[in-house]
This record gives sequence, C-alpha cells and structure tokens, in this order.
Amino acid sequence: MSPDRPVGDLFRRFRDRLAVEGPHRLGGPGGDNGHGAKATPTPGLFRTDVGAREAGLAPYPPRDVEPAGRPRRRGGRGGEELTVPPATFTSYYGRPILKAPVWKWDIAAYLFTGGLAAGSSLLAAGGQLTGRPALRRAGRVTALAAVGASAYFLVNDLGKPSRFHHMLRVAKLTSPMSMGTWILTAFGPAAGVAAVAEAAPWLPERGLFGLGRRLLPPAGNAAGLVAAVTAPALATYTGVLLADTAVPAWHEAYPELPTIFAGSALASGAGVGLLAAPPAQAGPARRFAVAGAALELWGSHRVENRLGLLSEPYATGTAGRLLRAGRALTAAGVAGSLVGRRSRVLSALSGGALLAASVCTRFGIFHGGVASAKDPKYTVVPQRERAQRRADQHTDVSGPGAGPNGG
Repeated sequence: MSPDRPVGDLFRRFRDRLAVEGPHRLGGPGGDNGHGAKATPTPGLFRTDVGAREAGLAPYPPRDVEPAGRPRRRGGRGGEELTVPPATFTSYYGRPILKAPVWKWDIAAYLFTGGLAAGSSLLAAGGQLTGRPALRRAGRVTALAAVGASAYFLVNDLGKPSRFHHMLRVAKLTSPMSMGTWILTAFGPAAGVAAVAEAAPWLPERGLFGLGRRLLPPAGNAAGLVAAVTAPALATYTGVLLADTAVPAWHEAYPELPTIFAGSALASGAGVGLLAAPPAQAGPARRFAVAGAALELWGSHRVENRLGLLSEPYATGTAGRLLRAGRALTAAGVAGSLVGRRSRVLSALSGGALLAASVCTRFGIFHGGVASAKDPKYTVVPQRERAQRRADQHTDVSGPGAGPNGG
C-alpha cells in the first residue's frame, strides 16, 4: 500500500502499532509464541470483554453481557428483526391528525333555529287541529322567524347566497347537505304562507283584500300541515349531517344525534307555546315538553356513557358545561310546565327554561365535536382499538380448531 494513499484514522493507528510492536504482540499469524513456532490466534480471544482487556484492547462491541430480550420480529413468525420499539403516533408532526371544522358559532345557531322552526310548526299544527288559536298563531309566527334566521346563518356560513341556489341543482339522497337544502326549500314557503295567513283578520272585508281575507285561512291551514309534515326531517337532518363527517365525537354518535335533535326541537317548540299561549291552551305544549325532554335526556345520557373515550369531549370543557346546564334547564322546564298548569308566570318561566336548554344542548354538541377533532387521541386511540378488535377476530377465526373439521 502506498504511504501516500489516504486511509482512515482507525487503520492508520493499527498500521503504526503493527510497525512498532510486531505481529507477535498482536497475535497475528506471523507472531512467535515463545517456542520457536508461529503463534496461532486463539479463536474468539478478542470477542469477549475479558480477552480484549488482557490483550490491552478496548472491546467493541461488548460480548459478555447477554441481550436483554429476544429481538422482536414482525408478525411473530420470523422475518426482519426490529431494532427499535414500535413508534407511537399521537399527532401528525405535532399537529392534529384531523383538521378541525371551520364552522363558527353561526352553524351552532343554525342547528338551534332549525330545530326551533320544526318544533314550532308542529306546535302550530297541534293548535290548529285542536282548536287553540293562540297556540297556532304563536307556532306559525315563530316557525317563520326561525326558518328565516336559519337561512341567514346558513348563507352566512356559505359566504354567498348563490351557493345555496347552486345546491338546488342536484338532489342526492345520500348527501345530508343536499337533502337538507331541499327540506329547507320545502319547509320555508309553507311556513311563510301559514304565518301570513294569521294576518287575514286584519285585512279589509271588501275588494281584493277581502278576497285575500277569505282565501288565506284555508291556504294557511293547508300550508301549516305541509310544514308540520316536513318538520321531523328538518329537526333531525342536522344530526345526520354532523354524524356524516369525520369528526370522531360526531361520527361515533350517529345513532343518538338525530334523537337528541328531535327531542330538542320538540322542547323548544313547547317553550314557545308555554311563553305565548295562555295556560288553558298550552296542553299540547306541555305534552311536547315531556316527550322532547325524554328524547333529549335519553340521547344525551347515551352519548356521555356509550362512546367510551369519545364520550369525554361531551363531559369536559365548554361542551360539558353546556350539556349539564341543558339537562338541568330541561328538567326544570318540564317540572314547571307540569306544576304551573294554571299559572301564566310559571308557564312562561318554564318555556324560557326549555328554550335555553335547547340552545345549550345544540351548542354543547357542536363544541364537543370540535374539541374531539383538535385532540389527536380521539382519532388515534379508537382506531387502534378497532384494529385490535379486528386482529383478535382474525386470530379467533384462523386459530387452531377453526377449520371445518376442527383441525
């Protein structure tokens, strides 16, 4: 080897030491063992810490210490050895795995006003069919105001009014957003005609206005029934819409969200009736309050106890406080509506409590879903649990005795 050729530092030190001490000091094949014969290197002499220390060398790598455990192999059936423990992924480069919904408070308000419109139209239909004009009038006017607010909140979130119009170009049964657009389109005009019909007694009896005075009441009755038929879909489609997203706490609660929203809609409609109608005409409102509270409380209990880890976002933080307040207000509103059958003040307070409970419930569900999307554990841990369950099922199916003959 040419002395001018560059070599590594380790080889250079070995070459210099060999030139000074000779091969016999290093146990090389040309070394002398003291009896005139060439020394034969002892197999494995430098493969232990002790042997290397006796020879004055630093051992590398250490050989005396047994490995702490057997190397893990992929799948447990051989293959490539794993030199590092399995990685634990809790985020995507320190960021949430899912992008949190970009929806703001206006969508949460849209959830409330849509349910209020549905519940109020059902209340108006009940007043119409049972001969309670005050209850009918309050329900129709509130339904129109609420559906108008819903349209504003929705268009405000879409950014341009034309986008709502463009969504009407397609009717897709598998899309909750598409179906919701058509439900609003069918409900809104019917609720509007029913509400306008309440102004018929104020019109003059003669002329063109007199004709409107005679035609509006039957048209309003028909439109009110159309709005009532559409109301259940309006009350529940928003729950289906939330469950159809990838947000963990919403997606896993797909059986309960429509039930919760239906109960909240009935309770909010009952609140309108208790506030606006005299106690003598508020019978349907009280029944709506009991039915809505039962559905809402049952659904909320299921959401906070059935989902395991994904129940946590609904029980902590802003969502937990709102949902607890909603349950308390619902219970107080129902109790007040039943106790204050003859008290206008107590009925009004009960109606206000039911409306506030509906607001708390809708905003609590909204905030719970957003919180679950921001924390990676609500995405990673349930995915691992599902993967482990599938692996366990595969093991049970393909294990010993799983064949047709038990072999």
